[in-house]
Amino acid sequence: MHISDILSAPTPSLSFEFFPPRAQAAWEELYETIRDLETLSPSFVSVTYGAGGSTRELTHDLVLRIRQTTNIPPVPHLTCVGHTRDEIDAILTRYAEAGVANILALRGDPPKDQPDYDWSQGDFRYAADLVRHIRSFKGHPDPRGFGIGVAGFPEGHPATPNRVAEMDNLKAKIDAGADYICTQLFFDNHDFLDFRDRCSLAGIDVPIIAGIMPVTSLSSMRRMAELAAGARYPAKLLKTLDRAAAKNDPEAVERAGIHYAAQQSAELLDNDVAGIHFYTLNKSHATRQIYASLGL
Repeated sequence: MHISDILSAPTPSLSFEFFPPRAQAAWEELYETIRDLETLSPSFVSVTYGAGGSTRELTHDLVLRIRQTTNIPPVPHLTCVGHTRDEIDAILTRYAEAGVANILALRGDPPKDQPDYDWSQGDFRYAADLVRHIRSFKGHPDPRGFGIGVAGFPEGHPATPNRVAEMDNLKAKIDAGADYICTQLFFDNHDFLDFRDRCSLAGIDVPIIAGIMPVTSLSSMRRMAELAAGARYPAKLLKTLDRAAAKNDPEAVERAGIHYAAQQSAELLDNDVAGIHFYTLNKSHATRQIYASLGL
């Protein structure tokens, strides 16, 4: 289903993100986790894409398997890093032939072993360039072409301290043909609501999906901060986690994190969010509990 149809529904979209593991046994476990989500009728699931080819073929295989064996629309990530136009076209052709309707287009992170990666040497220097190329692709059976999503950063893009320039860059992605924005994770809804208002002021009128990641352990919280390039943790959340951690009970920490994310999600729904996208770290039980608490 094209993302425009998903986001035009009368109720907000609810979706989940996974990453393809390297081990075959974990791969099968993840696939079964995704299959189990069919009972929730998610709007879509997205599958991340490793930098420099680290998990790219696994992403393709998982996306096609989801498309062919489930009723859940898959949304594969696609990045600028290390790709030529011909390579992108080959990937798009493969997806189009399989009936994949949507793409999340990202600039992506350079490979860890290339800290001085030269963006000027690739065919796609910015995400807007990739969006523009996907929009020009003519091989999709849907006359609208691929539905295209891009990333947004409620707390600010880590590489763009200038918030005015940040909105200019986001507007460039929308002007290039993006259909919606999916945000990076955040823990303070004020950041998201302010971001949404600034998008409106910048003339960005596409749906904005909020990215939520429940804290399920103190170690996962530290990992989130690394993945999200320094996510801000409100004092309210930290106090809640500290109280739970004082009990020396990992399950208490998990319950506290899930409760916080559930409250955060409910407040977003009350503020007419277009959708909520759960970052799962390949575990579905926390997001299942949140989903159930929302009465959906």
